[in-house]
Amino acid sequence: MYACSPSWEGDWIDPCEAEKILGKLSKIFGEKYPKGFDLVGVNLGLHLTGGEPFLNYGLLLKLTRACKRLSVPGVFVETNCFWCVSDETTEEKLLRLKEEGLRGILISVNPFTVEETPFERVERAIRISRKIFDGNTMVYHETFLLRLRSLGFKGTVPLEKYLGLVGCVDPVGLSKELGCLILPKGRAPYQLGHLYRKHPAKHFFGCSCLEELTRGWHIHIDNYYNYITGYCAGISLGDARDIEEILEGVDLDDNPIIAMLTSSRGLERLYRFAIEEFGYVERGEGYVSKCHLCTDIRRHIVEQGGDFRELRPKEFYSNL
Repeated sequence: MYACSPSWEGDWIDPCEAEKILGKLSKIFGEKYPKGFDLVGVNLGLHLTGGEPFLNYGLLLKLTRACKRLSVPGVFVETNCFWCVSDETTEEKLLRLKEEGLRGILISVNPFTVEETPFERVERAIRISRKIFDGNTMVYHETFLLRLRSLGFKGTVPLEKYLGLVGCVDPVGLSKELGCLILPKGRAPYQLGHLYRKHPAKHFFGCSCLEELTRGWHIHIDNYYNYITGYCAGISLGDARDIEEILEGVDLDDNPIIAMLTSSRGLERLYRFAIEEFGYVERGEGYVSKCHLCTDIRRHIVEQGGDFRELRPKEFYSNL
């Protein structure tokens, strides 16, 4: 979704700047959640993620300590479990994080993570996390966990093998996984587009992104301090260090791409703008979703030198 990969530069977030943002988030959480609230959930509290946060365990510890010091509620970490090479290593790292204030863990399980992370490490992480965090151990997504277990997979699993086996034993289930659990946005439409029905651009002309870009829950702040709503990777509402200003409202005159996308028939406006100003050419094979169309247009604009403050980070577009 966010086009993460080893090809990105190792631009880790600065812990001092991150702490400033965490302080502001703590105040916002204090107004949103009741006193003493400390639950974790996919859409609750604050999750430390990436990329893969365990690639920089020292930074993860620093941010966990900062969250505790600033009374940020419901802090948990998200991981693909690549680092769970032994019971001892896994337990040691998780216990240390719990001592520093971590409240829970979300373990990513899907056909993409097990392409690189042996499934045994995922199982180890789940087993030990439940021992340490009990009910605050989340698996996302349980459907994929049960699927991988039922097929008896060991080691890493190439995506083609997963799709082939599931398609043979449960084609209806595979269709549901593709339709409901794998969001057709970010890099997914480019890598998995052959598995989906496609539509011409005009199919999405009546769509607006107002709801996605104004949602008040499950937002992300990346390592460049971009404030990103939901899953709209590559669209920044501003610098999260100025989060108070963002929450007061985004100036659409300064963010014309956002202005187009949040208007009535926003996708059509962006499409025609890209054709007229940047020579965009519609993809002959069509688009999987409105997000695919939006991303493809934005990538073209960036590649053609379009310098819009809201099309950040630029690295997202170069790594699709």
